[in-house]
Amino acid sequence: MRWCPSSSFHLLRCVRLRTCTKRRRNTLPLWSREIWAYIRLLVQSFYFNSFTNSDVVFDSVFEPVFWAVDYVTRWFGTVFVFLVVVLTSSILAIAYLILLPMVFRTYSTAWITWHVCYGHWNLVMIVFNYYKATMTAPGYPPTVKNDHPFVAVCKKCIIPKPARTHHCGICNRCILRMDHHCPWLNNCVGYLNHRYFFNFCLFMTLGCVYCSISGRNLFLDAYNAIERFKHMDVEKPGVPVTGMGVLIGLLPPGQTNYQTAAPPYTFKDKMINKSIIYMWVLTSTVAVALGALTCWHAVLISRGETSIERHLNSREKERMESRGRIYKNPFDYGRLNNWKVFFGVQKRSHWLTRVLLPSGHTPPGDGLTWEAFPVKKDLIPV
Repeated sequence: MRWCPSSSFHLLRCVRLRTCTKRRRNTLPLWSREIWAYIRLLVQSFYFNSFTNSDVVFDSVFEPVFWAVDYVTRWFGTVFVFLVVVLTSSILAIAYLILLPMVFRTYSTAWITWHVCYGHWNLVMIVFNYYKATMTAPGYPPTVKNDHPFVAVCKKCIIPKPARTHHCGICNRCILRMDHHCPWLNNCVGYLNHRYFFNFCLFMTLGCVYCSISGRNLFLDAYNAIERFKHMDVEKPGVPVTGMGVLIGLLPPGQTNYQTAAPPYTFKDKMINKSIIYMWVLTSTVAVALGALTCWHAVLISRGETSIERHLNSREKERMESRGRIYKNPFDYGRLNNWKVFFGVQKRSHWLTRVLLPSGHTPPGDGLTWEAFPVKKDLIPV
């Protein structure tokens, strides 16, 4: 009996049909297959093109966290502004009600003139720049069709983004030359109010350093006075005298308690000393913290970049170095020119009228176009 090739082929075909039939019986329902396909689509969306990297995946995973932080910061901005006003007002109240009368009683005429003039100039600069930084819009790109060049399209606003423009998730708008969103201003720091923000940080730091240095001796005296008051409070009046004390005549006849004298200080003295300690601790702490922030922004201004551009330029520099190239910030015009452009200095007198005195002038340019690449000559000859 010979084996027929056609018979073997028929047998293999029957086995295959039975196997396919069993597989069809074991397939998942349609709704579960749709869920599985949707999950696969979500996973594949993390690397849907060649531009996707770890940062995109990180932003996608932590998007709910970012949204929560932006939401809380947006609604607590008013609270932060209220804290700035209250803390600053408390220092002013101590200075006018306690320190200034003390200065008039103890200091010479020259020192009185110096403290009054410098203190009020510093106060005017702080109040003016904080008000302008809070109330001035940072600058927004146009939302209508225009001929200005742009470098990208915002994925949130769906509008063209000019150079140095970034989207703020808290304000939910694109900001011209955005530096960061400041909760203490309840406002974004951008093209139109960056100078006010830096001036506020600078003069607030100078004011806190001034209070900390000039009030150091007052702080030491107040601290020592509080310590003396604590030791005096330990001696309680009305200490009972018993035993041999009555026999040897420590007390007059019929008196059983020794009455101690009243404390040599009043409640007002105690509050004055505590207020001086509060002022010195607060101003010294703010001087250190805000001084470090001011120095950091001064370095960024000298380099012609913002806080956001600092991170972008560092990343771009590393990428170019990996290719054997050198990256230079196209908006760095030199240290002096960067400060001139930042403050809007166009002639020598502007160092006084626009830097050392309150000034509401707008920065040069329109914030939409920028001169790229450094130049050797002064952009604003002064």
